Amino acid sequence: MAEARDGSLHRRMQNYFEMFGLAPAYALEPAQLERAYHEIQARIHPDRFADAGDAERRASMQWTTRVNEAYRTLKDPALRAGYLLKLHGVDVALETNTAMPAEFLMRQLEQREALELAAAERDAGALERMRAALRIEKRELDEALAEHIDARHDYAHAADLVRKLMFLHKLDAEIDAAFETIEG
Repeated sequence: MAEARDGSLHRRMQNYFEMFGLAPAYALEPAQLERAYHEIQARIHPDRFADAGDAERRASMQWTTRVNEAYRTLKDPALRAGYLLKLHGVDVALETNTAMPAEFLMRQLEQREALELAAAERDAGALERMRAALRIEKRELDEALAEHIDARHDYAHAADLVRKLMFLHKLDAEIDAAFETIEG
């Protein structure tokens, strides 16, 4: 993009972390990301370019789209981890590599069966207990990801953890849907 009117945009930003002025790391400070996001949005938002030429307006829209995509990626732990691994040449292969430890898969099956039962019985208490246990499991995975990505640089193992985290995100969404069914 051509530079913004105030000259504050770089022509090329190599990665999402650089875009927000953050060190490329799994563990990041959410408030720092939020602050950087709002600062960039204030400079590139299409409303600032309403009176500009077509090329500037299009460029603003493109940058706004890219910044929003970067923000969503860095804000979500699983997406951030996958993005970091990609930067290090590791493909998480979510679509093609579904191999998981048998113990983990069995626990997933058990959790989904418990979820189906709780939803069928409209048992909000059981759903809440599942959600609390899931939060603990996600927090533990989050800590493990930070350790394997930021400290050990063990990207292959981190890819396995990202796939596990994606399973847990899906279960979390299913719990949300069950709550909506009960409350709706």
